[in-house]
Amino acid sequence: MSAAEEDRNRRLLRARDLVDRRSTDPLDVDALAAVALMARSHFIREFRATFGETPHRYLQRRRIERAMTLLRTTDTPVTDICMAVGFSSLGTFSRTFRDVVGTSPSAFRREADPATGFVPTAFRMRWTRPVGERGAKGVRPDRGP
Repeated sequence: MSAAEEDRNRRLLRARDLVDRRSTDPLDVDALAAVALMARSHFIREFRATFGETPHRYLQRRRIERAMTLLRTTDTPVTDICMAVGFSSLGTFSRTFRDVVGTSPSAFRREADPATGFVPTAFRMRWTRPVGERGAKGVRPDRGP
């Protein structure tokens, strides 16, 4: 790996780490591109090539992962969870949740599997991690690409 590629990867990781640390804050692609020291469109292309999804989709998925945990482990109303994970609109949250997880937030809460209640959170998150957009071309949710 060349020094230039290593530098680019380091800058992209810096931006992704910011999303991981502050996913509930109002972040936008321009702010992330500035952290990576790249122009907006170049940053989006490089991020997608490196991590397999756009920065915005990565941010949404991280927020949805947090919402999944809160839905599974608390009795907090869906609207409050929506706001707590960084969405400002319940409609956008519900639509995004359905796109990523495949079911509504309320249905997800009802279907939570009590058999996995004893499983450590790190393992449960890995098993239940959303895998990206449902129905994407060339990807079968049951089999992968």
